[in-house]
Amino acid sequence: MAVDLHHVDEGPRDAPVLVLSGSLGSTLEMWRPQVAPLTERFRVIRLDHRGHGGSPVPPGPYAMADLADDVLALLDRLGLERVAWCGLSLGGMVGMYLASEAPERITNLTLCCTSSNFPDTTVWKERIAAVSSGGTAPLADGIVSRWFTPDWAAAHPDVVAEAAGWVARTPDAGYLACCQALEVWDHRDRLGAITAPTLVIAGSADPSTPVEPHARTIAEGIPDARLEVLPAAHLATIEVAEDATRLIAEHAAR
Repeated sequence: MAVDLHHVDEGPRDAPVLVLSGSLGSTLEMWRPQVAPLTERFRVIRLDHRGHGGSPVPPGPYAMADLADDVLALLDRLGLERVAWCGLSLGGMVGMYLASEAPERITNLTLCCTSSNFPDTTVWKERIAAVSSGGTAPLADGIVSRWFTPDWAAAHPDVVAEAAGWVARTPDAGYLACCQALEVWDHRDRLGAITAPTLVIAGSADPSTPVEPHARTIAEGIPDARLEVLPAAHLATIEVAEDATRLIAEHAAR
């Protein structure tokens, strides 16, 4: 059953709608660098996944279909038939699912630092075990160390600390249930069904979803998708916010 997602709805009511959906362990605050420039051109809706931020935490495990159903319920409540979608990591996976299984709802698709499959699920098995035994908070610093390149992180300690706070405050049950969705995630066979114009943004130094094979697999699997690689780690929308925002805006306006 779908849950009522916590969200923020900003920008002109008569502008094209762009939904921003973030990574595992984040909140809608991760999109703060994008809000001002994007709301000049779009009605921007930021959301928290189930189990994250201000959204409900239903019992797990979750599946990607559950997270997508939450989004469809939100769009229905807001009276929105079709939207542009930009998702990073987990948010990108939800976007891929929506674009292939509910294509009539997605006008165009931006997929940032994400994956259509994890051939080696060891990372998720280990993460699930760690959260099950000790909770999410002790893992926060290690997780965030993969979100930014070391030099950028050293120069922006306040941003890194804030990001670690998002992870640490994510409910253990919600984080764990989303990890279970990621452990079994494999959308490779459905990429060819995506017809929405698609932009894939990757970070050249992303250790979590590197260009090879993750971004490349998506870009080659979705018809006519375009791949752009930015000099960043996993949260490219923060580390190189200006470049990422420009690409997102240009593609969403298509």
